[in-house]
Amino acid sequence: MGRLVLYAVLAMLACKALTGKWPWELWANSERSQKEAQARALLGLDRSASRDAIVEAHRRLISRVHPDRGGTSEQVHAANAARDLLLARLDRQITEQA
Repeated sequence: MGRLVLYAVLAMLACKALTGKWPWELWANSERSQKEAQARALLGLDRSASRDAIVEAHRRLISRVHPDRGGTSEQVHAANAARDLLLARLDRQITEQA
């Protein structure tokens, strides 16, 4: 049991030394990337979409899925979550570049 813990710690340290990130940080980025890809697909955007393009795509989607037009509140929530996720990614990129 002691060897297994030692190997796990060494593997984590090797991951940190090779990538500069801990394993759980890499897993979080992977999950975030998947969610961002789903959000882009929902809004019909590519990876290099600007803030204005995200807001415009969200506006168009909301006009189609709004409950007053035959959509559901779940669709509206999904559209809002997709917009918020992609705008947060843009904000993160801006702060990382500064």
